[in-house]
Amino acid sequence: MTWEDLDAHLDKVPGTVSAYVGRLGVKPTWTRQADATHYAASTMKMAVLVALHRAAEAGRLDLDGPVPVRNEFDSALPGAPRFANAQHYDNDDDVWARVGGEAPLRWLAERMIVRSSNLATNICIGQVGLPAVAEAWTLAGARHSVTGRGIEDFAARDAGIDNLVTAADLAALLGELALGATRPGPLASPAGCAAMLDVLFAQEHREDLAAGLPEGTRIAHKNGWVRGVRHGAGVVFPTDAPPYAVVVCTTTDLADGGPSGEEVEDDACRLIAHVSAQVWAARHDLAG
Repeated sequence: MTWEDLDAHLDKVPGTVSAYVGRLGVKPTWTRQADATHYAASTMKMAVLVALHRAAEAGRLDLDGPVPVRNEFDSALPGAPRFANAQHYDNDDDVWARVGGEAPLRWLAERMIVRSSNLATNICIGQVGLPAVAEAWTLAGARHSVTGRGIEDFAARDAGIDNLVTAADLAALLGELALGATRPGPLASPAGCAAMLDVLFAQEHREDLAAGLPEGTRIAHKNGWVRGVRHGAGVVFPTDAPPYAVVVCTTTDLADGGPSGEEVEDDACRLIAHVSAQVWAARHDLAG
């Protein structure tokens, strides 16, 4: 396989397929429409995770302290009524079981990533604030990604306030986390970056990027999906080559998204797994 072959394969896919592949901290080996914006789906939850850890390191939040678990949130649209999440549209009944009680913020942040809980995400955003999430993107070097609202804030969405990502920006965020675990960086302390990577390593949704890797390969990653959208973003840690970032963002009819937004293994998953497998095969030849 050559990168030209992979481009030719993706040229046949209806819609937009963006990609970023490269070792950390150097110029990427291969990109494809890496600055094209896509609806973020749940990939934006990584920026929320960074914002939480930054706030905790600054003493503004206690990750181990309990916070109320309530399903009612302020809209990002000024003057709009408060909104709530729908349980059937979520992926984690464990968080919903705590509604009306409390839960540690760290636990909610973990459920936001490993189970992609929408309810946990909105609670976390309520604790840290959208400006802090925007700062996380900026510090990572992201140029086009925006987290403008919480999940299912339909009033804000209908007013044009949205959540957007690019493959290049997701790679920048993940790259800074991975490099930041080994030396001081802009996002958090090395210990903080390592803690966030541990959460990303524990990701339970493994139907796209991880499905293209050999069993047992370590990957710190987050995916996102709604009907028409499927993204996978991660850093792969081979035992026989340096780590590398691989991000594939798809806005295409291949992404089924399920009748209620639940995760399904669809053609978009298989496409991302195919790209991941091709990159794995070329892991020794990546530039850097």
